Amino acid sequence: MRQVKNPQPHFGQVAIGDIVLDPKSRDDIPQLLRGLQYIYTTPQLRDEVFAILSQVVPRDDKGKPVSSDTGRPGLDQWSILVLGVLRLAINADYDRVHELANQHKTVRLFLGHSGWAAETEYSLGQLQDNLRLFTPEILNQINQAVVRYGHELVKKNGADEPLSPELMARCDSFVVKTHVHFPTDIGLLWDAVRKILHGGQALAKALKVKGWRQARHNQQAFKRQCHKLQKLRKSKKADAEQVELATQRLILLALSHISRAQALLEAAQTLDDRLVEQLQQWRDYAQLFADQIHRRCILGEDIPHDEKIFSIFQSHTEWISKGKAGVPQGLGLRVHIVEDQHQFILHHRVARQQTDEKLAIELVRETKQAFPNLQGVSFDKGYHSPENQRELPRIVPQVTLPKKGRRNASEQEREQSPTFQQQRRQHSAVESAINGLEQGGLDRCRDHGIDGFERYVALAVLARNIKRIGVLLRQAEKAEADRKRGPYKKRTA
Repeated sequence: MRQVKNPQPHFGQVAIGDIVLDPKSRDDIPQLLRGLQYIYTTPQLRDEVFAILSQVVPRDDKGKPVSSDTGRPGLDQWSILVLGVLRLAINADYDRVHELANQHKTVRLFLGHSGWAAETEYSLGQLQDNLRLFTPEILNQINQAVVRYGHELVKKNGADEPLSPELMARCDSFVVKTHVHFPTDIGLLWDAVRKILHGGQALAKALKVKGWRQARHNQQAFKRQCHKLQKLRKSKKADAEQVELATQRLILLALSHISRAQALLEAAQTLDDRLVEQLQQWRDYAQLFADQIHRRCILGEDIPHDEKIFSIFQSHTEWISKGKAGVPQGLGLRVHIVEDQHQFILHHRVARQQTDEKLAIELVRETKQAFPNLQGVSFDKGYHSPENQRELPRIVPQVTLPKKGRRNASEQEREQSPTFQQQRRQHSAVESAINGLEQGGLDRCRDHGIDGFERYVALAVLARNIKRIGVLLRQAEKAEADRKRGPYKKRTA
């Protein structure tokens, strides 16, 4: 039976509320663990988070949830949460999480282990399988609960009364890169053909079809032809006729492998297998790239941007030009975040084929639905559109959205008002949240597929907010310790 947290403590186990963290440590891990400790030791928040975590269950091959009442216990959901946010708080891969889960004394105490040598250790595959059970919807629910309780920790200048319940937010977007190489037409065709040869050999072996024994030799031959064409393109001595001839040879060689894959697929029409589906996908990609190389290099056509694919492994990858100095383009997806004045991220959204101004209304409406006390949002000029200027004030009373281009008298007066200027000056603080997310792991997504991308981003946002709670608690505890110690007195001789 899989449980959220094993209620039966074992010999030597330390209660999570009794775990002592080093107050002088400046590392990220104690800050995150202090936030997790607050979640576990706050009964109402713990019950709410545990109710959400109970939805984290494995699924079968058809996507249906597996019963949590049968089978082996597996990793409990609290441990999955601890390791998941730990991974995205310190920009760690699975190998480092594996090491921390087995060797880090304090992390193991939070996982419910006593530190005895005879205890079971985690395997790398076990961690990979369990940390992928999260969904963005579950993580967003946990994040909203964490933020609501995080607001209760915020005090105004150390006073007893809390800050004003009104939330003032700032919204911005940044590019989270996907784990892909720089896309060139030759490189993409090479990726597709080598996957055809690799997948075709596996499928031919399953069908007992001859003719695919030399897949490795054919792969090396195609790679040599790719390198030859690349050298000719860079050479100053090669003329256009040589480059065109080498390009035609490469296309013909690719088409020969595509035709062999098509023949193999026709022989496997009655076979319903993943190998067939993958080989069809690689064949279609190879056909597309060969056609685009012929159109661009032989016929001299310009390939429209919407027809381009930038990775066959991460097909959701987009070519994004943000117009920033030193960053001409980014290969990934836009991520929008909405941060409040207390440095909590209220909401986020992964955008696909959508620029900033197309998502402003949805972002504010969804944030307002989750946090009804939202009273204002600030944007930069990239979110400007006539529709946004008209509709956003109907959702929240105060909107700080500079207009592009010329302004009329009323627009000029609005943007020169003290409130507008103050919110616009404070808007740049959102860059600190973006930098923190990138340092934590959102510089490049390590997970595969669009589902993995959205899960990765949601985990990073949740880890950021839990870490923010830990920072607030540690600051308050340090201030209390300084108050009890009294003022510093200079030592006299």
